[in-house]
Amino acid sequence: MKKIFVSAVLLAAAGFGLTAYTKKQAPKRPNVIVIYTDDQGYADLNLYGSKDLYTPNMDALAKSGVRFMNFYAAAPICSPSRASLLTGRYPQRAGLPAMAPSKEGGAGMPGSQYTMGELFKDAGYKTAHIGKWHVGYTKDTEPNAQGFDYSFGFMGGCIDNYSHFFYWDGPNRHDLWRNGTEIYEPGQFFADLMVDEAGKFMDENKNGPFFMYWAINNPHYPLQGKKKWLDYYKHLPSPRDKYAASISTMDENIGALLKKVDELGLRDNTIIVFQSDQGFSREERTFGGGGSAGQYRGSKFSLFEGGVRVPAFISWPKHIEANGVRNQVATNIDWYPTLAEYCGIKLPARKLDGVSLVPIIKSTQAKTEHQVFNWQSGGGRNNPQWSVLDGDWKLMHSPFEAKKDELNAQGYFLVNLKDDPSEQHNIAEQHPDVVKHLEEVHQKWIAEVFQQ
Repeated sequence: MKKIFVSAVLLAAAGFGLTAYTKKQAPKRPNVIVIYTDDQGYADLNLYGSKDLYTPNMDALAKSGVRFMNFYAAAPICSPSRASLLTGRYPQRAGLPAMAPSKEGGAGMPGSQYTMGELFKDAGYKTAHIGKWHVGYTKDTEPNAQGFDYSFGFMGGCIDNYSHFFYWDGPNRHDLWRNGTEIYEPGQFFADLMVDEAGKFMDENKNGPFFMYWAINNPHYPLQGKKKWLDYYKHLPSPRDKYAASISTMDENIGALLKKVDELGLRDNTIIVFQSDQGFSREERTFGGGGSAGQYRGSKFSLFEGGVRVPAFISWPKHIEANGVRNQVATNIDWYPTLAEYCGIKLPARKLDGVSLVPIIKSTQAKTEHQVFNWQSGGGRNNPQWSVLDGDWKLMHSPFEAKKDELNAQGYFLVNLKDDPSEQHNIAEQHPDVVKHLEEVHQKWIAEVFQQ
């Protein structure tokens, strides 16, 4: 009897030791930070072609992981791009194909959508939204109702960085919130406030895991770079000087965030995604331009490459190779399933349009999952702007920024990106069969994508 008792004790002790060892050795789930910049052109950091900007922190982050050279946003404007990122769906399926309201009480993306915040929160992560929201301005469409435990920032499209009032269409439209409660920080530079808030959230949740959506509002207008950067770029012509100062101000703040990650000892266990929401702006509010898409034509609002092709990269030291370059087509709707796979989170039982980029991140030889990709943005019901990318072929209908005499009678512009990456020559008349095929592809997509 005594021998049996001793054996039982030894077995129990061995079992306890095995349990303790397993718990000790179990890898911690990675933290995730998604950095989403605003109106940053494809070529507006050094690694993507800029020769006149100073962007050491963005470049270092890109070099620490894998960067994409053919990466697209699912929309050329702010709100639909953000909705598609947060849901892993085309903006049409996400319920926000147009710009969300910037006035309190205006609904945007339906609260029934299952966001990235909800995905991570339901998996046991602490979640935070820091910065710009602009996908809904009602209680059931704001961040705290969309899966974010903590939220700091503004709900509309843009604010003055010092007064935190909506940038135009006043009067008296103050827009700064913490967890649904309006707060006031007059005179405090919003970019610095974002860094402070992000740092506090990471400090409080350093034992993790946490997910943070850091939606920076630069270089979106108003172009309010810090004085040191305005002085640094005073030799550049306007509006490049003001835009450049905004870029380097943003880069400096990204550096401050990364420094905090390092100080907390979290870098090796933190996945960091970086992407611009769409191309740079030529709006009057941004002095008519300032950004650059390099060789690519177009800007914000346009389905030419410069409106939807964006800088994007992912870093996770010791898990993702450093200084990797990928040329496969990838999109912002792919981050949702990609991050879920890396973090071991089961995807929801609802339609996703994104696909995991893990195979592509692992290998330059992995196939492009998006052989075909569709866009539709603006233009109204009778003359919508839409586009289909099929391999090297790209068909656009009524693309914003095209001249009337560049389009054929049906409003089409066809290009082969391999032969004409700058999209200068419409070859629709020479390839009617390609036009017909891609038109059919798009119509089939439209019929399907509005289904939930």
